Amino acid sequence: MWMLPEQNQSRVSEFILLGFSSDPTSNRILFIAFLLLYLSSILGNGLIITLICLDSHLHTPMYFFLCILSLLDMGYVTTTMPQMLVHLLAHSQTISFAGCWLQMYVFGALALTECIFFVVLAYDRYVAICYPLRYTVILSWRVCTQLAAGTWACGFFLSLIHTFLTMRLPYCGPSIVNHYFCEGPSVRSLACMDTHLIETVDLVISVFVVVTPLSLILASYIHIALAIFKIKSTRGRCKAFSTCASHLTVVILFYAPATYIYMKPNSSYSPERDKQISLFYNVFTALLNPVVYSLRNKDIKGAFLKVIEHGRVTW
Repeated sequence: MWMLPEQNQSRVSEFILLGFSSDPTSNRILFIAFLLLYLSSILGNGLIITLICLDSHLHTPMYFFLCILSLLDMGYVTTTMPQMLVHLLAHSQTISFAGCWLQMYVFGALALTECIFFVVLAYDRYVAICYPLRYTVILSWRVCTQLAAGTWACGFFLSLIHTFLTMRLPYCGPSIVNHYFCEGPSVRSLACMDTHLIETVDLVISVFVVVTPLSLILASYIHIALAIFKIKSTRGRCKAFSTCASHLTVVILFYAPATYIYMKPNSSYSPERDKQISLFYNVFTALLNPVVYSLRNKDIKGAFLKVIEHGRVTW
């Protein structure tokens, strides 16, 4: 019978994260590239949060949800990128067992929360397009906060299950993780015992946070598409389709690689390929979300121009 081992059976006290390259020149180039990506993600998402907080015209359910999305993006990209940047220049690439545990948990919690949160964004668009006159009634501030709190609670709870089961495995060495951060499947591949049960648990969690949300998002957009075709104004239809296409683009870029990483069996684990794929939902999605959702939005642009003009007047 499969049993969880006691903690003192784990003989590994730290892990070594290999990252992308062992060549110093390549690492310096990667450092500059990833630093620019990280700063762009933080500045873009931070700008959106600031503008939404400062402009009272943006205090609506949609922008409340976009503000939370930006906060999630900033959170989980910060969980992995700063350490990766340090490791690209440092001689030591180690991370303690506790540090690995914490990184895996926080990253998983924020990523799982975002998986579920995309359903909330789809529901927001569904109500806005299908029931525009009742939009603020259906999505009251109480409902918005409940939806947001519910997604965060689910994400952190499910990540706790995933992290606890992964880190309770016995790790007898070697302790070399062929990844740039402590991602569950990469660390789990080092365990010196059968991981079939944890793979099954991960599959169940993945069905809950990937398959179910995708089904709900698809159902929402089918109803949205039907409602859009009823709009008589060509301009109105184009605007609605543009908004929906942006959302679906980000959903695909986030869900597709995450589904591949977490729903495939451990036997098909490929470290080099998995490292590259994980960049899409870890780094590039956080960078693209501000562009796709908000920075091309006229309300956000208007708020940005007002802040700039106010700054000029004050100066």
